[in-house]
Amino acid sequence: MSFCLTSSSTANNYEEIGFIGEGTYGTVFKARDLVNEGQSVAIKKVNVALYEDGVPPTLIREISLLKQLEMYEHPNVVRLLDICYAKRLEKEKQLILYLVFEYIEQDLGKYLSHCPSPGLGPDRIKDIMYQILNGVDFLHSNRIVHRDLKPQNILITNSGRVKLADFGLARIYEDSRALTSVVVTLWYRAPEVLLGASYASWVDIWSCGCIFAELHRRKAFLNGQSEPDQLSKIFSVIGSPSESEWPEEAYFPCNSYAGFKAIPLNTLLPEMPPEACELLKAMLRFNPRLRITAKEALNHVYFDEYVLHPPIYEYECSNKSNQSTTTSTRNGTKNQGTK
Repeated sequence: MSFCLTSSSTANNYEEIGFIGEGTYGTVFKARDLVNEGQSVAIKKVNVALYEDGVPPTLIREISLLKQLEMYEHPNVVRLLDICYAKRLEKEKQLILYLVFEYIEQDLGKYLSHCPSPGLGPDRIKDIMYQILNGVDFLHSNRIVHRDLKPQNILITNSGRVKLADFGLARIYEDSRALTSVVVTLWYRAPEVLLGASYASWVDIWSCGCIFAELHRRKAFLNGQSEPDQLSKIFSVIGSPSESEWPEEAYFPCNSYAGFKAIPLNTLLPEMPPEACELLKAMLRFNPRLRITAKEALNHVYFDEYVLHPPIYEYECSNKSNQSTTTSTRNGTKNQGTK
């Protein structure tokens, strides 16, 4: 991985060839790497506010962490190939950060929208969910909380490989200037985040649960229109929590959401097998400390007899000539890169 410091390096190394999308904090476009035989890359431009004494220290820490993670080359985490700063004028109090990632063909949101009726088969859902949790377990094992897991931040290659994107950038965004007024979707946020309480890695498990349900429904599971409405949607499914579970620092009093009764998940999601409903329930617990961890989820009975999706295995074998052709099973692939 290189780490360039001037805009001329970016201009010389990459040729922009197409717009991908714009989020609250950055614009993403497809580019061609002119140094590495024209391979396609995705470049995210982020405007970062500067302190009086220069680059925010949080930015330096996060970049260092992202660079360290790249050494693992985890199969379910998108590769960060390059990080560049644009040169700025003396009077400007911001810089443009260029994050160069491997280019992946589509995100999970587009993948689901293009999926023909009746939707994904149970084996494909299991395969996608296992890969997501494998990536989350890797991040959590390295003390990284994603904080914004959603279908748009989960990428899928044409061969079926799932990769988590936009991780480790949360603190960078805190030092960034918003480019748009778009509100980050509420649909995958854990209740403790919506309530303004302290949170940790458990928020990612809640997001995984919402995505898990969406893989079966092909539409958002909890689609609130505001933070209070999102909380109502949540409690209408899991029921009202007890007063003892309610965070002391919550924005809203506990009695604001009293009286909700839990609905069995198999009623809301009749297409989910019993083991899947059991895992989903363990992910969507109000008390974050009672939620299943990513590592525990990977060993859940739902994944018994799990085998990697065949196209992924064939893709790996074609790129690793020395790899054995023995069938790759769950026990042989879980927790990759978490040493």
